[in-house]
Amino acid sequence: MNRLKETYQKEIIDAMMKKFGYKNVMQVPKLEKIVINMGIGEAKENSKILDAAMAELATITGQKAVVTRAKHSIANFKLREGMPIGCKVTLRGDKMYAFLDRLVNLALPRVRDFRGVNPDAFDGRGNYALGIKEQLIFPEIEYDKVDKVRGMDVIVVTTARTDEEARELLTQFGMPFKK
Repeated sequence: MNRLKETYQKEIIDAMMKKFGYKNVMQVPKLEKIVINMGIGEAKENSKILDAAMAELATITGQKAVVTRAKHSIANFKLREGMPIGCKVTLRGDKMYAFLDRLVNLALPRVRDFRGVNPDAFDGRGNYALGIKEQLIFPEIEYDKVDKVRGMDVIVVTTARTDEEARELLTQFGMPFKK
């Protein structure tokens, strides 16, 4: 079992119950899923770019990526409904905890001039969104094999009802928020 998940079972639950005064263990917020999304605008001209991005996302997460398609046609962008425009991966369970552990302890410290992640990127319902500018911060990606630097969005979905609860939960998991 994952080290981060084991820690969650004991220490994080106790700390959250003490801070927010929960009477029942089931009231404590949990991580539900982590969604990693890569929007690739050039995919409409060249499908090989999408294949490379999907391979990189699969390498980072350890799970096969799914193609995302356009919901609407937009003439200004030369985009038709159903065209592939990106890829995403939804992580749950042990893979989710393993990815969060690698993100917090390995990838984020490798960002240049890193001073912490934005503490205001919560959506009001306890979910956190984080933008990453380049996939090279992950140790699984080999610099020589990268054809183009791409960014990605990491959305951490929790069962927390408020942003304050979610911020405390992610702080307990080691998320480095700016002061």
